[in-house]
Amino acid sequence: MAIAAIEAEELTRVYGSLRAVDGVSFTVEPGEIFGFLGPNGAGKTTTVRMLTTILTPTDGTARIFGHDIRRDSYGARLQFGVVPEESNVYLELSAWQNLLFSARLYRIPSHDARLRAERLLQLFGLWGRHQEKVQVFSRGMRRKVAIAMSLIHEPRLLFLDEPTSGLDVQSTRAIHELIRHLNQQGTTVFLTTHRMEEAQSLCTRIAIINRGRLATVDTPTKLRRTLQQLQAVEVQIDGLTKAEEEALQALPTVVRALRRGSALRLYTPEPVETIRELLRYADENGKKIAALETLQPSLEEVFLYLTEGIEGVTVGEQAVPQAAKLGSERGGKR
Repeated sequence: MAIAAIEAEELTRVYGSLRAVDGVSFTVEPGEIFGFLGPNGAGKTTTVRMLTTILTPTDGTARIFGHDIRRDSYGARLQFGVVPEESNVYLELSAWQNLLFSARLYRIPSHDARLRAERLLQLFGLWGRHQEKVQVFSRGMRRKVAIAMSLIHEPRLLFLDEPTSGLDVQSTRAIHELIRHLNQQGTTVFLTTHRMEEAQSLCTRIAIINRGRLATVDTPTKLRRTLQQLQAVEVQIDGLTKAEEEALQALPTVVRALRRGSALRLYTPEPVETIRELLRYADENGKKIAALETLQPSLEEVFLYLTEGIEGVTVGEQAVPQAAKLGSERGGKR
């Protein structure tokens, strides 16, 4: 049986009366792209700092490819590379110099370091500018240099903290392609991100943390399927008045409603029946439906439900009281 890339057991970090991380346990298998999501202050950064041996847990522990972060921190550090959200690249140095400096920190022999640095810069499309100072690079290029630095010692696991934060669309796409390529080559990736679509696109499994505790660990697809009541029907009706919009929000199968531009999104556990009700309403009131489609819950909606709750939604034994349907005069917005 393969050794887990990460095996966290009851990881806890206490600051005075604050339990920043409270008994977090999960496993990351070799070869995964594992997403770690949560709102600000949820405990993401504290968890990662413990996993990367920057912070010592108050209680609990974790193993990185079998190396305990408390008893064998040096052995654990050799297994991973870290790319922080705030760049750790030295702007006054060239890309080449940054990589060689990083290699010296890991005591990599000079000959091996030069071979690895050239191979990484070739892979990341930076070899043609490897002698230029990083300060003239774009944000996307700097992020590539930071990732290359984290890989110079050929780690089995890569921690990426908000890798595309502040990047334009083209640079984001390039970083995503790079992450997939590294993963296909055998690197396990632990990704923290606030971007739901990024996690949905890249990750094989996702953990969601809130207030120091794990809310769930599952695949993006299964996370969406667990919340079938967050299915929606989005309808666009020509000439819809405010009163008519409220009438649609009051349909028996509608849990809540949100205005999305010219369309009205109706959340419902019974999308087929809701469509029948919409067609019946349009026919009885002489209205023309310009557009109609069903929508599965997005990862962002799942995230909001698990961390904050969504009014009027019941899943299994969990229930969030229905104070009002959003967007109507019968209740306020959250």
